[in-house]
Amino acid sequence: MSMFCHQCQETMKNTGCSMKQGMCGKSAEVANLQDLFIWCLKGISVWGHKAKEFDLYDNEAGFFIDKGLFATITNANFDRTAFIELIKKSIAIRDRVKDSFLQAYTDKNGSDFTLSVPECATWIPSNEDDIKAKADSGTGGWLEIENEDERSLKATILYGLKGMSAYAEHAYQINKSCSEVFEFLMEALAALVDDSKSQEELLDLVIKTGEMGVKTMALLDEANTTAYGTPEITQVNIGVGKNPGILITGHDLVDLEELLEQTTDQGVDVYTHSEMLPANYYPKLKKYPHLHGNYGNAWWLQKEDIANFNGPILFTSNCLVPPKGVDYIDKMFTTGAVGYEGVFHIPDRPEGGQKDFSAIIEMAKTCPPPKEFETGQILGGFAHNQVLALADKVIEAVQSGAIKRFIVMGGCDGRHKTRSYYTDVAKALPEDTVILTAGCAKFKYNKLELGDIGGIPRVLDAGQCNDSYSLAVIAMELQKAFGLDDINDLPLSFDIAWYEQKAVLVLLALLSLGVKGIRVGPTLPGFLSPGVAKVLIDKFDLKAITTPDEDVAAMMAGN
Repeated sequence: MSMFCHQCQETMKNTGCSMKQGMCGKSAEVANLQDLFIWCLKGISVWGHKAKEFDLYDNEAGFFIDKGLFATITNANFDRTAFIELIKKSIAIRDRVKDSFLQAYTDKNGSDFTLSVPECATWIPSNEDDIKAKADSGTGGWLEIENEDERSLKATILYGLKGMSAYAEHAYQINKSCSEVFEFLMEALAALVDDSKSQEELLDLVIKTGEMGVKTMALLDEANTTAYGTPEITQVNIGVGKNPGILITGHDLVDLEELLEQTTDQGVDVYTHSEMLPANYYPKLKKYPHLHGNYGNAWWLQKEDIANFNGPILFTSNCLVPPKGVDYIDKMFTTGAVGYEGVFHIPDRPEGGQKDFSAIIEMAKTCPPPKEFETGQILGGFAHNQVLALADKVIEAVQSGAIKRFIVMGGCDGRHKTRSYYTDVAKALPEDTVILTAGCAKFKYNKLELGDIGGIPRVLDAGQCNDSYSLAVIAMELQKAFGLDDINDLPLSFDIAWYEQKAVLVLLALLSLGVKGIRVGPTLPGFLSPGVAKVLIDKFDLKAITTPDEDVAAMMAGN
């Protein structure tokens, strides 16, 4: 059995993982089941998008599609059994949506009609063996599309949708309202199986995906700040306490809040890890005294971090490294869209209730405190509200020449050795530059002593990759403040690190806002065909990174 997957930056030879296991650790069987599952989600979307003609909207189907796409994001769910069950459920949901549409269509047009739909909108497996055989056949896989530019455009759209689904899922857990996003997911997925779509129409959908990405990130920003308050400038402790602890990683703030509530007065501290670090910036979460601080580094170093931590770890979203060759698998817990065979999975919260974290809390009580390997603090909390509160000071610093340029270095961290580029760029940037960041890419430089400019720190961390919206808002508000007609006239350069599909959506969002000259690394996405890459380079001046010295010189020159 073999696979073909090219959705992440570490894909083999930057072309695609095509053996028995992907670079992320995903097996070929799981990869093929994920492709088939997405194909089934397209089947739901065909009927769901048609149903808009009759003002029919199925919120349950919309959320199922959203959460399903999230489960297929890199390093989220590796559980074959989970995907077999999701495929079964997708068929039931698809047929419910189809029946609802057909009833409305018949009521309006009568029963004598013929509708042409793709196989994904009608396929019914007779048993589990049918599902496995269909997955093994490569149904839904990229190699079914012969034209490489068409394949590239559709991959760019789908990977943007996957990133969008992650942001929307987190927002939905708070505000329970994402209908516009869910309807767009159906529209776009249906378009991916519409053979009448031209490449020009697909390119338009790429940009439309970016536009909806901006809206989705704004929705998540509003949900987070409404629920937890506006992030505050915060010094986050990176040392350890004397109590046993629970390490929580991923991005889901609702999971963290419920864990904090359930560990109150239990003699157990809670530590954030990797992308959960920015949770320490929110006022409502900071009020819990046993939220001790952050432990460890970026997601890909979790094997060392978990081993040192001693206590159990909760994975709330993507960024799980398969626990092969380690002795802590029995201390791992997953929840939400995350899954791994043999790891205890905490079920979804009941309607109006909380998830039950008692199992992980009881285990924590039996563990020794975390092993301390560093001390000190990390400064963060520079979301758009905080930075804009300093707008007068920032503008004055720019006008006086104290700040020559802003460099956006958001995005992802990863195992690729060439990612040391981002550390080297941070070190090489002149002392009159400020780095704006969001996402785990910051772990390449957020512990460096880079100083400040007149009290403005040279690294302004806006938060998770989920908070990349802040970087766009800051840019747009600075454009207004300086009275510029074009965002590209700002003293601002983008040097983005990418790894997975949320970063793809951030890139598409920036392109939809008209941002040009973005540098992307450590490689351009492998799913971009030469033809599609040329279009993006010609239209948006998209660039691959070169060397730290060359790129720093070019950015400081405004190129």
